[in-house]
Amino acid sequence: MHEKVKTYIKESFKNGVPWYEGKYYMAAFKNQANIGFSVEGLTEEQRNLFQGKGSFMRHIKLYTLADIDEKFLIKLLKVAK
Repeated sequence: MHEKVKTYIKESFKNGVPWYEGKYYMAAFKNQANIGFSVEGLTEEQRNLFQGKGSFMRHIKLYTLADIDEKFLIKLLKVAK
């Protein structure tokens, strides 16, 4: 049987939105939610997985719950790690 390991990440607030480990953020807007990711050190191919053209941060936009692709989101978290 596998023992569950608790993992904690540091949460902070910048510009009124929660940031996690200084690498990820979540922002809620009237018609969408953005999840932002640090893209520092990623290849251009990896950066192109995200929306936006930022040099340090890029994001994905979610308009409905149906837009959440859990497997793709996990992939993005691993790439941005």
